[in-house]
Amino acid sequence: MVRLYTENLEIGYGERLIVKDLSVKIPDKKITTIIGSNGCGKSTLLKAITRIIPNQSGSVVLDGVNISKESTKILARKMAILPQTPESASGLTVGELVSYGRFPYQKGFGRLTQKDYDVIDWALEVTGTKDFKFRPVDALSGGQRQRVWIAMALAQETEIIFLDEPTTYLDMAHQLEVLELLQRLNVEQERTIVMVLHDLNQAARFADYIIALKDGEIVKAGDCEEVITHEVLKEVFHIDAVIGRDQRTNKPMCSTYNLLKGDLTTNEKDNDPVYSAVSVNY
Repeated sequence: MVRLYTENLEIGYGERLIVKDLSVKIPDKKITTIIGSNGCGKSTLLKAITRIIPNQSGSVVLDGVNISKESTKILARKMAILPQTPESASGLTVGELVSYGRFPYQKGFGRLTQKDYDVIDWALEVTGTKDFKFRPVDALSGGQRQRVWIAMALAQETEIIFLDEPTTYLDMAHQLEVLELLQRLNVEQERTIVMVLHDLNQAARFADYIIALKDGEIVKAGDCEEVITHEVLKEVFHIDAVIGRDQRTNKPMCSTYNLLKGDLTTNEKDNDPVYSAVSVNY
């Protein structure tokens, strides 16, 4: 079943086109990961799908309706997004932050109802952050903060959650903590998860569906077996990868790689080489 898809989507900043004529279907109740080199359009695509930025042409359709025609509150009841580096006001407590997830349901003076408080407590419980409820967000570790932000997204009671590089700046243990939480939310609560990841092996391990982008276009979209291949990684990242098997999941993994000889494609904005987006942590 497909509830969410893009059709001939084009996104740009000024005259520069970032995402080009992109059509993709997001599998429902699955984990989808978007991979690609720096500057290829991953974050831009995520922002357009969630209507943070407008698209120049094409459409994003959810439940048969173009999202450009939905009200902000209605759309916020259907999808939640966590940006790369979310920030909260200094001194804000965990409970207060998670309560912001109830905004789409508030009326009148915006006072929280008993149902709101029940949902907030549930979101804290599910993410293992209930003990932090009265602590300041800025007093938490990186992994704890990410779990709290995910709790806020859960408090929105959306069936689709988008995350832009949720493991950024986290050490390996906290990365796995966050990704395993998202996996549990998908399996136990059937949440559709769509996220951008830089780590290929984490993408392969946790995703049901992978979208590989290059220069704003899809090189390959499919399951791990279809996308984590020598040919696709060569095209997307300009690397000569050796594909092995994860001993725990039996999914394909990038066991080692070399940079291919020849010119590198670089990001015009920050001049990062494409292979800088690839890391092997397993």
